[in-house]
Amino acid sequence: MTRYIFVTGGVLSSLGKGVASASIGTLLEARGYRITMQKLDPYLNVDPGTLTPYQHGEVFVTKDGAETDLDLGHYERFTSLTLTLLNNTTSGQVYYAVIEKERRGDFLGRTIQVVPHITDEIKHRIKRVAKGRVEIVITEIGGTVGDIESLPFLEAVRQFRQDVGQENTCHIHLTYVPFIHAAAELKTKPTQHSVERLREIGIQPDIILCRTEKTLSMEAREKISLYCSVPPEGVVEAPDTDCIYAIPLIFHRERLDTVILRRLHLRPRRSRLKKWEKLVEAMRQPQKEVEIAMVGKYVRLQDSYKSLDEALHHAGLPNRTCVKIRKVDSETLEKDDIARHFKGISGILVPGGFGVRGVEGMISAIRYARENGIPYFGICLGLQVSVVEFARNVCGWNDAHSTEFDPHTKHPVITILDSQKEVKDLGGTMRLGGYPCVLVAGSVSRRVYGKNRVSERHRHRYEVNPEFLPEIKKRGLSPAGGSPDRRLVEIVELKDHPFFVATQFHPEFQSRLSAPHPLLAAFISACVKYKETGN
Repeated sequence: MTRYIFVTGGVLSSLGKGVASASIGTLLEARGYRITMQKLDPYLNVDPGTLTPYQHGEVFVTKDGAETDLDLGHYERFTSLTLTLLNNTTSGQVYYAVIEKERRGDFLGRTIQVVPHITDEIKHRIKRVAKGRVEIVITEIGGTVGDIESLPFLEAVRQFRQDVGQENTCHIHLTYVPFIHAAAELKTKPTQHSVERLREIGIQPDIILCRTEKTLSMEAREKISLYCSVPPEGVVEAPDTDCIYAIPLIFHRERLDTVILRRLHLRPRRSRLKKWEKLVEAMRQPQKEVEIAMVGKYVRLQDSYKSLDEALHHAGLPNRTCVKIRKVDSETLEKDDIARHFKGISGILVPGGFGVRGVEGMISAIRYARENGIPYFGICLGLQVSVVEFARNVCGWNDAHSTEFDPHTKHPVITILDSQKEVKDLGGTMRLGGYPCVLVAGSVSRRVYGKNRVSERHRHRYEVNPEFLPEIKKRGLSPAGGSPDRRLVEIVELKDHPFFVATQFHPEFQSRLSAPHPLLAAFISACVKYKETGN
């Protein structure tokens, strides 16, 4: 019988439900259990693909091409899972599916209501990820208890416990225990109120994770246990930490995995966390430090480039290097002294993005990296503007641009290819998910990967225009990887440069703590060398 864990949050947002859920996944996999994870998001968008990063953070792309919540990135980075579109469900998807059934007449004229029709659809989506050999499903419910949008999901999981049996479910509630400096004490009342709201809905938590900046005293634990009707061992400290990857180890010391397995009536197999402990220790004890500049459009929100931030930290591990990231708003480079923003940095990275805002600043940053021999890495839009910069300043095509930004340019070095133009819906022209890339012999990328063919995840619609490629290649910016039919450029590299690589795909989506992405690791290695030798 499959067991189910439901993770909810209270008091306020941004407490870290995603990382907490992922950490639980780490612990259960370390115990030898076969798990899967999913995120239930209350917003009415069908998926986050059309949301600005300032609203919802980054969009995480799965191997099968689903645009999903950024928490799925945490799930993949903390576990061995490779997730799919089934692992992220939104209110928009749920209501859309129910309305489609109603229009087809599937409900035989019955009145369609939140209970049971919406809640039944939610329960169906929870159960469908449990197929196969999955032993434990971990489901995170987005939002905060008390939000009106979350109510159908909470009602569905309340019913779920009755459907599959109490012994097969575990409710974990993440709350905030603030430290009031004026009184010099922790306050448990917010947690009590949050659990009270949850119980009003009909859900009694089995475990309470207490996010706190101070050590949770025995008195506070006992008070939470008493007023929230949770056994003392079910009150678990979730302290602030300097490294999110240490959270599974903290939870293990708190015996969270033992409490979960006991609640689910599962055998407490031996925990194998030694490898994880060594990785965390390596992250905390680097031998070197390097700072790179990330020149992006959405740098004002921390979660806009979450996977890339983490992938760069992973990339420091093979080099025993702490990677510091200086976020630079690309718009500021259009009017400020560019050298001032890059003082003391050892590498420049331009990530993905959409729209013309800040593009000229990105082009200026790339030119600065190219002309000054600073290691450079471009991702998605970062590849496209690299080609634009080279076409303008090396090939001499002053008006060169992407047709996304200048439809009338005489040198459209980046464009939507003819086969894509036949699709009227722009969403239909997106390349999403995993695509094969054949690596060119003798290229930096081929050497770094150590193989001649890889698969990487994409999220874009514009491509390098093959019409201009021969001249660009002749001048020194060469394709180092492409589609198997050689029609699409996947990687470009610049000759006679310490490190200049740009990819059409997003390498950060496949980076893990235990397996840093080889291209990003090579970039950080080049940055370390640049810092030490100046070239």
